[in-house]
Amino acid sequence: MAVHPARANDRAHDTWHLVWASLTRADVTGLVVYVVLSLAAALAGGIAAVALVPLIQPDHVWPIAARISGMEGGMAMRVAVFAVAMGSFAWLRWQAARCGARQISAYGMRLRRQVHARLIDASLGSLADATSAEIAHVLTHNVEVIVQGLSALQQLLLAGLTCAVSLGLALWVSPPLAFAAPLLAGVGLLASRLFGREQSEVARQYVADMTRLFWHSEDFPRRLRHVRSFGREDAEKAGYADVSARLGHGYRRQLELVASGRLVLELLAALGISGIFLFAQRWRGVDQASVIAVCLLLGRLLPYLVSTRQSFQQLRSAGPALELRERYMRMPPALASTSATPTGERRDALHVERMNVVPPMPGILVEHLPLIPGEMTLISGDSGIGKSSLVDALAGMAAPQGFKARAGGHDIDFDDYRQRVRNSAYVSQSVRPWQRTVRECLHWADPHASDEVLHGVLKDVGLDLRLSTSRQGLDTDLHSSSSRLSGGELQRLLLAQVILRQPYIALLDEATSALDTASELRVLAALKARLPHTVLIVVSHRLGVAALAEQQLDIGGGQSAALTRRTSREQEPSGRRTMHS
Repeated sequence: MAVHPARANDRAHDTWHLVWASLTRADVTGLVVYVVLSLAAALAGGIAAVALVPLIQPDHVWPIAARISGMEGGMAMRVAVFAVAMGSFAWLRWQAARCGARQISAYGMRLRRQVHARLIDASLGSLADATSAEIAHVLTHNVEVIVQGLSALQQLLLAGLTCAVSLGLALWVSPPLAFAAPLLAGVGLLASRLFGREQSEVARQYVADMTRLFWHSEDFPRRLRHVRSFGREDAEKAGYADVSARLGHGYRRQLELVASGRLVLELLAALGISGIFLFAQRWRGVDQASVIAVCLLLGRLLPYLVSTRQSFQQLRSAGPALELRERYMRMPPALASTSATPTGERRDALHVERMNVVPPMPGILVEHLPLIPGEMTLISGDSGIGKSSLVDALAGMAAPQGFKARAGGHDIDFDDYRQRVRNSAYVSQSVRPWQRTVRECLHWADPHASDEVLHGVLKDVGLDLRLSTSRQGLDTDLHSSSSRLSGGELQRLLLAQVILRQPYIALLDEATSALDTASELRVLAALKARLPHTVLIVVSHRLGVAALAEQQLDIGGGQSAALTRRTSREQEPSGRRTMHS
């Protein structure tokens, strides 16, 4: 399929614009320093190449020789000039590579932190159409593509500067040989084997850290509710930043190893060729010197020419990746954060007089819903009918279209309601722990809990016997094939977090779906016993849960909600109100 030249040019222009727009002032400064160092390295390399000519043909008068200090001296002086120029080139190129590595590392770390922080702060509505796979891609590989684009830009600048300077100075030199390419292949093979073991270790660690980023990214919309309800946004940002820093260090180290390998080769070349020149001069081995001269001239250009096409491809790939990132960076923020309510304070009952939740259409209208600490409310209804949307509103994470409530005999608006329920715990069906061990998972909810407390909450949710069979105990690895917990056990672990949290309101959106009926009732009964000052809201399809609930809110097929209030745990309702949508 033919591509119109104008459209191709527009896409190329957009890519350059997006890459340039993603750079901060510090990035631009670093790029300028990189260009200056690369230009100086190219000039030093060109001077080294020109300095070869008097060594190869000592009796020939070159016009440029008079402009280079030492070229009109003896052979020892000429060799010294070449050695200094070649050493300067190697050192400047090494410094340029290190500068570029630092810039790439900082650039990638900043992009990861920015997009992750924006997602943590994004509204749930803006994430409704985003898939977990796309979000995981945005947080991981997409940033890699962008970073590779900036690295490709650096390589293109380096290739352009080196070729321009080398070809310009090469006009003064007439290469005596044209068949030095096989030697270049040998040098390339040697370069590929230098620092190979450390590069492999760094690459493996890089993959491991990237996998940890995936665990931080999986099923992000549901997990975000969990993070916010526990008030752990800052801890999540700090943990993600720590992994990002390790990734940045790994990426920088990979680039530095490449640069170090090149430094070793070029220094060895400088010393070796200098020695060969002296040896050839004594034994009049002019032909050998000519071969070395051609290798240096062509060897500096060919690697850049070979990599230019790949660099352009990487730079073009960065355009769509930046567009995807910008789409997520433009997501509207969530409702303004409120300060967490201290445990034990303002735990009075709430009475939702009226709440209209949309979506789904035409909406769910709930009236006269009491939320009393120590009591359980069961929300039931068919799948896809809007139970999760209702729970989002009850959690204070999504604003309803209409809201009226009372607390302590006074009317409150939704902002006041959100502040009262800020000390919360939200656990949904498909959230899986992303921490490494059981201990880390529980300490995420309560960093100061002792081992005795941790064992206590594990016993409450029925995980104590399972962990007693593991030699690692609280340090059992959650992702190891030999100790991996089942889906039901992972749900028990998340419910243990809720007990540690001791929230004002706990919202369990099918958080016991992986348990059998009897286990579900036992765990929910334990939660009620351990959370006497918590409003417990449970979404479940199992009617048996109603035996534990003081009230049941059933969302019917016509988007009407019916509330059944009980005076005891028996199944006989004491009253029934029907709420129309």
